[in-house]
Amino acid sequence: MTELNDVEMTCPSDAFLKVIKGKCKTTIIVMIEKGRNRFSEMKRTLPTISERMISRQLDELEKDGIISREVFGEVPPRVEYSLTEYGKSLYPIIREMRKWGYIHLERN
Repeated sequence: MTELNDVEMTCPSDAFLKVIKGKCKTTIIVMIEKGRNRFSEMKRTLPTISERMISRQLDELEKDGIISREVFGEVPPRVEYSLTEYGKSLYPIIREMRKWGYIHLERN
């Protein structure tokens, strides 16, 4: 019996889901793509999500290379998020996934 290495054992769908799994990560990605790219805007748009949770999701998306964070040297400091080129490649998939989700929700 041939041994499989870790890459062969990893399911590509699971790798995808690991990146987008999280509280409102897909909504955050859509918001950033649509220009609502500041923390305060996200907080207003997602009132049921704690600031800590939004911050955690942003950190994870940045760590995975989906978004980038830019700090402006102003007083008070301003931070804006944007999709990286890698993140932009994910956006069409998320858009289609969300369309399907809306259809599914309407069925129930």
